[in-house]
Amino acid sequence: MKKMYVGNLPPEESDQSIRELFSKFGTVRSLKVAADVFSGRCKGFAFVEMEGHEARAAVQALDGKDYHGNRLKVRFDAGRGGRGRGRR
Repeated sequence: MKKMYVGNLPPEESDQSIRELFSKFGTVRSLKVAADVFSGRCKGFAFVEMEGHEARAAVQALDGKDYHGNRLKVRFDAGRGGRGRGRR
């Protein structure tokens, strides 16, 4: 299972439209759209989980693609590695 970061999404985006976009490449196992607490609108990014080969195909096809006037950023999520102070 691979988790992807999807950035540069328009504020009008919904779970359903992102699921439809990624389902062309395989089964979307999970989807989390970052939404504003007060307005409920998309904050411009989401996380999508798919099987490895399906995720690689989605990244290759969608990264840099024009989507509703925005160029999508689709990358494998690196997690929190390297962020924060950690142990010293």
